[in-house]
Parts: sequence; structure tokens; C-alpha cells
Amino acid sequence: MGKEKAGALTPKAISNRIKAKGLQKLRWYCQMCQKQCRDENGFKCHTMSESHQRQLLLLAEDVDKYMDTFSREFQDTFLKLLKRQFGTRRVRANQVYQDYISDRQHTHMNATQWETLTEFVKWLGKEGHCKVDETERGWFIAYIDRDPDTIERQKAAAAKEKMEMDDEERRAKLLERQIERERARKVDEPESVFTELKRDDEEEKVTFLMPAAKKKESDPGPSGVMQSKPTGLQNPLMSESWIPREKKKEKEKAEKSQKRKSALEEIMEMEEKKKMKTSRKDNWITKGIVVKVMTKKLGEKYYKKKGTIKDVKNLFVAVIKMSDGGDVLKVDQEHLETVIPAMGKTVLIVNGVHRGVTASLVSLDEKTFSVTVELKDGPHRGKRIDRIPYEDICKVDT
Repeated sequence: MGKEKAGALTPKAISNRIKAKGLQKLRWYCQMCQKQCRDENGFKCHTMSESHQRQLLLLAEDVDKYMDTFSREFQDTFLKLLKRQFGTRRVRANQVYQDYISDRQHTHMNATQWETLTEFVKWLGKEGHCKVDETERGWFIAYIDRDPDTIERQKAAAAKEKMEMDDEERRAKLLERQIERERARKVDEPESVFTELKRDDEEEKVTFLMPAAKKKESDPGPSGVMQSKPTGLQNPLMSESWIPREKKKEKEKAEKSQKRKSALEEIMEMEEKKKMKTSRKDNWITKGIVVKVMTKKLGEKYYKKKGTIKDVKNLFVAVIKMSDGGDVLKVDQEHLETVIPAMGKTVLIVNGVHRGVTASLVSLDEKTFSVTVELKDGPHRGKRIDRIPYEDICKVDT
């Protein structure tokens, strides 16, 4: 009677699985068959197997094809690991390689066109994939990220930083102008001179006297008689002649205070103007608004007819369902026009500072081709906005 085969839970079977789980020696690995052997005897048995011989016949047909495939797989996996784990930081090439070969199913270097890691690192530097430099500690590499999305993010960050710098410079220049204006105002004022406090007699008491306030001279009246500020006990006719003069002075002070703006107000005005410039966009079409077709290329049937935008393609192409007949058309934004509803109806602001906010139409000015609306939502709800151009608002489909 033959000997029974060992079960899967015997100590020997468990030991074999533990040994096969970890990394094995590279010289006992067959890349064509993707077979890892534990020892020299196992590798010899594998090379003599029929499946290995078939793989060698396939390899002999086109050696360069298989080597290029293995080289490309090795390069792509290595660069993906470098980008994901280290980014664009400078790191030792051997450290990246050790992390790469920790995967048991990796493509081995002896199956590629590069014999050593040094040759592969030099090739990466030559092809422009990485920045390469050699030091006493070995070869160091830094990944060069040429992904279009990454380049766009870098450009956007640089533009934002430049804009912030421009704002800071503008504020600094504005502050300098305020300082110069204040200096020019104080030129005629005498400078205070500080002297040392001295006294001849040590026992003498030091006293400080405040200067007495000078009485304001009264203005001469029509008869040449000096008039003083009226009080409640004086003639009421005199007090009436005094009131307009006081109101005039207060009005002049108020006008001066209004003319002189603080630095903060000037900065806020500049920011508001900048926001008005940057808030306008080339595309204004959006879902749910009613537009008018203004081209004859689609036929006289649709010329100057209205429809509702159901979808927007590539920001500038609208999918419109016509009101008459229900036909669905694709029309470029260039051939569309906004529709202005009746007074009190709901509109959508499609361009400008309040883009995307719904409002109700309050009034219409045909001379300036503009309207006045009252905002229905957003942080400025209930606010009235004047002089909005016709093309910046559009009727909403209800």
C-alpha cells in the first residue's frame, strides 16, 4: 500500500507556504514563465519542464520584442512608484529600487535592456524623465513631473501669487501717497522744540500755568457793530441771522469730510472695480433660460424663435428645445440672444458680478439699454441693482 500524500495542514505544507510567500533569490526566477523557485534544484526542474521549453520557443521567435516589453514595464512601474511615493523630491535611486523589488511579482531587471541600476539611472537622466546626480553616497534622482494637470496647477498658483504681490504693491503705493499727502499738510505747522527743565533755586516750587483761552472776536454786523454768538436771552432776530451762518459752516465741513476718502475706502473702490472686470466671462448660456435663435442657417422656421436651454456642451454650445413644435437643436452661443420678460417676472443674471443669481425685473431703460432688478437670493438678497445691460439678464423658464 502506497504512502498517503501529506495534507495541507501538516507542518511541512505550512512551512513550504511560508517560504513561498516571501521574496526569493533572483537567480531562481524565470521571467518568461513568471515562476519563482525556492532553490537550485527546483529551478533546474523548472527549466527542464515542457511549459518552460514552449516559452523559450516563443522567446526565440522575437527576442527584441519581449525585451522591449519587459523594459517598458520595468520603466513604467519604477516611475509610477517614484512619482507616487516621493513626488519631485530628491531621493537615493537604490532606496526607490528596494521599494520596487519588495513586490514579489515585479519585472526583474535581468530581463530588461539594462544590466545594472546605474545604467538605468543614467538612461532616465538622458531621456529627461528625472534629474540625476552622483554623490559619494551613490546615485540620486528627482522625478520631473510633466503632467498637463500639474503644469496647469503650477501656472495657476504662480498667477495667484503674482496677483497677490500686485495687490500688496498697490496697497504700499497707496499708503505712500497718503503719507506724502499728510507730510505736505504738516509742512506749514511749526515743529515742537523740547528743552530741558532747569531751575536756579532747588527749594523753589515748580508751577505750570496753562495758557488762557483767547476770546473769539465777534463778526461785525451790517451796521459795523460787533455781534456775538446769540444766546437764548438775546433778540430772536439776531439768532435767526446767526443760524444760516452756522449751517453753512457745518455744510462746508461735511463736504470736506466727504471729499477726503480714507485709504481703506480707496482700496475698497479699487477692489470693487477689479472684481467688476474679472467677473465677466465669455460664456453666458446656462440650463433653464429662454433664448432666441438669431441665425437663418437653421432655416426660416427657427429664425427669431424662442426655446429653452436643456443642456450646455463645451461651455458654448446649447441644446435647445424650441417652444413651437418641441424640436431639439444644437446652436452655438454666438447665434443666440437673451430674452427680457415682462415687469415683475423672474430673470437670471447670466454675466457680471452677480452671475447665477435669480432676480425680479423692476424697470427697463430703453435709452441706456439697461434694466433694474431686485435680487431674490444670495448674500445680497433684496438689494436693487441698476444699469444691468440687456445681455446680462435672461428670462427663466417656469
